[in-house]
Amino acid sequence: MDGKIKFVIIGAGHIGKRHATMVNENKEAELVALIDIQPKENLALENFDVPFFNTIDDFLASNIEYDIASVCTPNGLHAEQSIKILEQNKHVVCEKPMGLTKDNCERIIFKSLQMSKHVFCVMQNRYSPPSEWIKSIVDEGILGKTFMVQLNCYWNRDDRYYKKGGWKGTQELDGGTLFTQFSHFVDIMYWLFGDIKNIQGKFADFTHKDSTDFEDSGFVSFDFIQGGMGSLNYSTAVAGQNLESSITIIGEKGSVKIGGQYMNEVEVCNIEGYEMPELAPTNPGNDYGSYKGSAANHHYVINNVVDTLKGRNTATTNALEGLKVVEIIERIYKVRDEQINAH
Repeated sequence: MDGKIKFVIIGAGHIGKRHATMVNENKEAELVALIDIQPKENLALENFDVPFFNTIDDFLASNIEYDIASVCTPNGLHAEQSIKILEQNKHVVCEKPMGLTKDNCERIIFKSLQMSKHVFCVMQNRYSPPSEWIKSIVDEGILGKTFMVQLNCYWNRDDRYYKKGGWKGTQELDGGTLFTQFSHFVDIMYWLFGDIKNIQGKFADFTHKDSTDFEDSGFVSFDFIQGGMGSLNYSTAVAGQNLESSITIIGEKGSVKIGGQYMNEVEVCNIEGYEMPELAPTNPGNDYGSYKGSAANHHYVINNVVDTLKGRNTATTNALEGLKVVEIIERIYKVRDEQINAH
C-alpha cells in the first residue's frame, strides 16, 4: 500500500483511545474517524480531531475513505463487527478475544479469506522483552523437552471495575474471566507450547456473585499435545490489587520463571551452560484509573499492521491463532459448565 494507512476506530473506551493514540503516533498511519454508541461529549476525545459517528452504518454512509478498522468494543460484539468491516472489503484489527465462540471466529476467518483481507488479532503481550526471549528459548530447544508448565494469573477486579449497568461481567458481552482478563496469557502459553488436551478443572465464584454472571477463579490442568503437562490457576478475587501473572517452565535442561504483575520480569533462569542475556525494560501496564491492565504494547501492534500492509512484514498474531485461544477457553468453560450441570 502506498501512502498512509487509514484507520477507523470502533469503540472509543480505554482501549479504543489507546489504539487511536498509537495510530496518531505512527508516521505512516492516519486516524480518519471514531465510532461509539455513547455521545461524543461523554468520551473525553479532545485529543482526536476527526469525524465522530454513533454507528458503523453512519460512518459507512459518510463515504470517508479508510483501509482498516480497529474493533475495540465489548467482547460479544467483536465477531459481528469484524465481519461487517470485512464485507466492505477492508482489513480488521480485532481486540482480544476475537469472538466468544469458535464458530464466530471461523465465520470471521471464512469472510477474511473470501475477501482476501487481513485480520490482525491483538495479543500485545507477545511483544514484551521477556515474552520474546522465552519464545526464542523454547523454539531453539534450549530447555530441551518440556516437562511441566504452570500459568498463574491472580488479579484484582472488584466493584471499581464491575460497574452496575456496564457490559463487563455479563455473559453476553463479556463472556468470562478467561476471555476478558486472561486470554493474553492463554495466548502466550499456546504460542509457546501449542494445543492442549485432557482438560480437568475446579471453579469457584468467591467475591463476584452480585457483580458477574460467571466464576472468578479456577484451577485447570491439562496435557500438551506436543508433550508435557500444564496447569492454569486464575482468579480475579485477589484483594486490593493485582498479585501476579506468571509462567513457570520446568524443562529437561533447566527451569525458567517469568513473573511480575503482567508477566514482565524474568525471575528465574536456571539452564545448564546458558547465560541469560540482558533484556530491554518492559513497558508498564496500561493504566485504567483504579486498574492496571496488561502490558502497554499497543504501539507494536499498530506498527506491525502498518508494516504488514506495506509488505514489509507478516502479522504477529494471525486470525487462526486468535481462534485457537478462543477455542481453548471454550473447552475449559465446557468443563466448568458440565460441573455446574452435574450439580
